[in-house]
This record gives sequence, C-alpha cells and structure tokens, in this order.
Amino acid sequence: MKAPRAVAIALLGTALLAGCGTAGDSQAPPGAEPTRATVTATLPAEQRTPDGTLLVADFGSDTVTFVDPERGPIESVKVGTAPYGLTVGDDGRAWVATADAVAVVDTHTRERVDRIPYETDSGPATTGEYRGGGMGIALSPDGEHAYVGVNVPDGKGALEVIDTAKREVTDTVPVGRRPFDVDVSKDGREVYATNHDSFDVTVVRADSLKPRRVEVAPYGTEGGLGSWLKPHYAAVRPSDGKLLLPFEGEKLVVLDPRTGESDIEKMTANTHQHGARITDDGTLFAVGTGPIDPSADEGPSLTMRTKDGEERVFPLDGPHEDVAVSKDGGTAYVTGGFTRDGFWNGITVIDLKSGDARRLPAGERPLGIAVL
Repeated sequence: MKAPRAVAIALLGTALLAGCGTAGDSQAPPGAEPTRATVTATLPAEQRTPDGTLLVADFGSDTVTFVDPERGPIESVKVGTAPYGLTVGDDGRAWVATADAVAVVDTHTRERVDRIPYETDSGPATTGEYRGGGMGIALSPDGEHAYVGVNVPDGKGALEVIDTAKREVTDTVPVGRRPFDVDVSKDGREVYATNHDSFDVTVVRADSLKPRRVEVAPYGTEGGLGSWLKPHYAAVRPSDGKLLLPFEGEKLVVLDPRTGESDIEKMTANTHQHGARITDDGTLFAVGTGPIDPSADEGPSLTMRTKDGEERVFPLDGPHEDVAVSKDGGTAYVTGGFTRDGFWNGITVIDLKSGDARRLPAGERPLGIAVL
C-alpha cells in the first residue's frame, strides 16, 4: 500500500530541502551578453523558418534553439542568461524570459531584435534552478501586452507588463514567490501567475492591475519552502476559463479564478508533475518529472487527459520539464531540460496515437517550448 503523502515527505527528511522547493542551488557566472540587434533583415522565402519548427529556451546556455522536429537543431540565437519560458505571437515574434531581460526574437529570420530589461531588481544575472529574473511569460490575445513573472530570490516576485509596440515595461504588479508560469484568460481580462514557493495563484485584472491571491494547496502548506507539493504550471480550460493545475499525478485542481473556489479531480500517473499544456479541444497534457519517493511513486511520464477526464500515460526516459503539441494534435514534444538535476539536452517526441517515442537533440537544457 502506498504510504500517505505526509508520511512519505517526512521520511525523506533533509533530502527534500535540496528539492525543487528550497533555495541553495549553486549559481554559475552568467553567459556573455548578446549583441543588441535593432533591424530585422528580410530573407528570401526559402530561407525563412518553416512552419512546424520547434523553438526551445536553452536554460543551460544563453540562447534559444530552432529545432527541426525530424532532424534536430537548425540554429541557435543569443538572447541572454538562462532563458526560461517563451511565448510566440501571431506576428512570429517570440518573447523570451531570461535572467536579466525579455528578449524579442523574430522567428521568421531567426534574429534577436530587441532586449527589454526588467524594472524589478532581482539581483545579478545568474544561472541555476533558483536564479532571479524572468520565469513564466504569456501574451495577451490581441498581442498588445506581454506579461512576465519575475523571480526575486528570497522574496516575493513581480508580474511585469510589457507594451509590445513600445517594447518597454509599463507596469509592475506584486505576486507570490517564484512565478513558474503565467497565463492569460481567453478574453484577455485576467492574468494568472502561478507561484511555486507561496502555494498560490495571483489573479490580476488586466485593466486595473489589481492583484488577488488564491491559495492552491491540495496537500496543505506543511513544509513551507522545503515542500515538494506546490503548484508549478497551469493551463486555462477553453470551455469555461477555469485553471487546471496538476499535482503529483494524483490530483488535478480545477480552479475558478473568479470565485477562488476549486474542485479536485483524480489523476493516475503518480509522479511529480511540472509542465502543463491544453489544446483547443480541451485535452490537457501534464509532464511528470519522476518520483518524490522512489519506493512509492512512479517514474517520469507524460499524461494526456481528455476533457472527459480519461487519461493515457506515456512513460518517459528520464526527467522532463515542459510540453508542446503539434498543430494537428498528433505529436507531443517534451523538453528534457528540467529545472533540477537529471536534465538532458533534448526533446522526447511522442506519437500520440501509437505511443511510439524517440529522442531528438535540441539545445542545452531546454525548458520552454513552442511550435512555430
């Protein structure tokens, strides 16, 4: 019989204090500052980035890498130290959250075209799991604003609002600790920062920028910063705008951000979960990074959960972090970067019909991912 979660955590003792919820990660010197590019070149059509190319944030370097989904890396572009999350607009511009700024990349020509420093003081630009600077990032539906969660080591984070036309930070909103993920409602009226170390989601009105804290702690908050049982990533359900937050391959928190009320549904993967993505038809994908307690939990996996709650679990070889899905819905791309130890430099490509999986080389410690 599986031990209760509280017992399993207690048995791990100080091992948890080195886990994904507590500070102490070694910090390496930042990478070289990329040269600022101010003009986007015009390339012939045959040289522009093909549709379906993958773009990944190289958390172990200072680049993003363009990846052919069949053959591997095409080209890397310098963006800044330890890029984490990224998002791509309808105009083909990618917004990349690095340790010291948001980089803007023209994905058609594969050039960095701007760099927008943060207003929030998050310390020197460093690398590693607990580095300060940008983490989750999202665009408003109209593309007029980018919202980036900025981690401030040993303190509460901030949500910075970027005017995408002016390419400058226009507002800063206080949020919780370590904003792993940022999402925007379908109508653009609300922004959601999922804050790992404070067990909560900050709901921010886009018009007033008024923040509201909603606790999300289906296992409770015992253990504080040393706990593993915290929110990581969220997905906005297209049908009703509720937030879906997977926990441990056991519980799916379905949060109504308007009321702050939540329901819990059962999940089946039984593994520590990070990245989450939802498709237009309501299918949720959740990345399992591996066991908290190897004697009780299962290994890394990808869960595919239909809108009706039926799940299919695809085993993965080694830890992974985030996931994207092909435009036809037939293939999942799961990054091997992982925020903790055990990462690898590639992507697992999964045929969602057959379940066949293959490994594809892709940058250095890839975290955030998008299909162009």
